[in-house]
Amino acid sequence: MAATFDGTLTWVGHSTFLLETGSGTRVLLEGFVDSCPTTPEQLKGDGLGDLDLILVSHGHADHVADVVAHQQRTGAQVAGIVELMGWFGSQGIAADKLIDFNKGGTIEFAGLRITMVDAKHTSSTPDGQYAGEAAGFVIELENGYTIYFAGDTTVFGDMHIIGELYSPDLALLPIGGHYTMDPALAAKAIEILHVKHVIGMHWGTFPPLRGRPVELRELVAPLSVHVHELQPGEAFTGVAAPV
Repeated sequence: MAATFDGTLTWVGHSTFLLETGSGTRVLLEGFVDSCPTTPEQLKGDGLGDLDLILVSHGHADHVADVVAHQQRTGAQVAGIVELMGWFGSQGIAADKLIDFNKGGTIEFAGLRITMVDAKHTSSTPDGQYAGEAAGFVIELENGYTIYFAGDTTVFGDMHIIGELYSPDLALLPIGGHYTMDPALAAKAIEILHVKHVIGMHWGTFPPLRGRPVELRELVAPLSVHVHELQPGEAFTGVAAPV
């Protein structure tokens, strides 16, 4: 029997999510919070609450701008690709708070299994330094429920392998277009991943990001896929959420 989602996944805004697992572990996916124009005020600063782990997919400012502030506020571990973790070290995060790994690698954290997978995008830090390659993450929760966080990417053929190896229950996919895939390309990604529950991200934050969940829902209707449309500050709590 397939695992069910027993936690809470809140869309903070843009590509940043706050995951609270069934056992209470709190994971921030990306770190564009206080600087993000669509983040609700109640989720900025201390309003975001305690954090145990911050996962970062790549070095662009709309993913890392507030990582250091929230790490130092909470004492959370920060995990991501080797070169980017080295840069965070130069920004004042202590070495024992950094978890560096690479594509194909899996880390275990508080009962979670997190595997770094490929993404097709560029990566540099806000000050122009090399930040390794862009990545995505497959996150297996304590009960086996699996989330694929694609990061910034276009569709690519090896998503088929991600689907085959990990059978994600939920995919978080960029849909805004211009800098990432749009709804049409995201629909192809859904087809090759064979995933049935999807949340769109990286849309609506800035004018060029024109893709919308309603477009994606129309495109994947023949696949019986549930596209869960959130607004910043809203939470996904399981497969019974509105579609």
